[in-house]
Amino acid sequence: MVNSERDLDEEFIHLKKSRKKLKDTSLFEVVEEVFDYKTLMALYYLINKGFIHVMHGAVASGKEAKIYWAEDSKRNDVAVKIFLVKTAEFRRGRLKYIEGDPRFKKIGRDIRSIVRVWCSKEYRNLLRAYEAGIRVPKPYAFKENILVMEFISGDERGRPAPLIKDKVPEDPKNAFLIIKDYIRKLYSKAELIHADLSEYNIMVKDSELVVIDWGSAVHKMHPSAREFLIRDIRNIYNFFRRLGVKTGDPLEFYLELVKS
Repeated sequence: MVNSERDLDEEFIHLKKSRKKLKDTSLFEVVEEVFDYKTLMALYYLINKGFIHVMHGAVASGKEAKIYWAEDSKRNDVAVKIFLVKTAEFRRGRLKYIEGDPRFKKIGRDIRSIVRVWCSKEYRNLLRAYEAGIRVPKPYAFKENILVMEFISGDERGRPAPLIKDKVPEDPKNAFLIIKDYIRKLYSKAELIHADLSEYNIMVKDSELVVIDWGSAVHKMHPSAREFLIRDIRNIYNFFRRLGVKTGDPLEFYLELVKS
């Protein structure tokens, strides 16, 4: 692990010497556009640790991050999420999910610092949710603005599983009960609220429902936690109601959670 600027410089010099080797592989080509000095060093660190061995290409791209299908040193498929450090989206829309969270008290105001906190926040949220028994991509490692986690594959290797909005479960009522149980466990065991839960953040892998995109999740002590919780619940109730499920009143479920 790099412990000082001098160590960082020495690592970078070593990396520059092997840059031609990297350029000869798809690893460098597929992520070159998101490289800067620290991203390059973070990638090199994760390669040395065996979390990344081969990068196959981007499978999802947005304003804030790109996700790549990759393999680790044991040839297991992994997802590599690289948060972009040249975007203003984090400063404009993401600080409200960080400020007020008791786990993140000291945050730099520059984009790099915000992105670094966001990356570590998603990793920690994933880990807490996973340990609480919620089906999420298992987190493996993070460094700077790079997160490595389980790749949730679809019908073909290297192709992500579909979202629930695009592949409706055969039993919508049972799926609704599963997601309700996820929300309950998340709140009571992990003490988190997803804060961005909807049909756009749930993948369908065979018979499993996998919740993704955990950067926005906040601790239940966050000042806006209950606002985010009722929004999540309403989103899920509205989606399944459109599928014909008799969901009941979302407010009743909300009150059940906060009074427990």
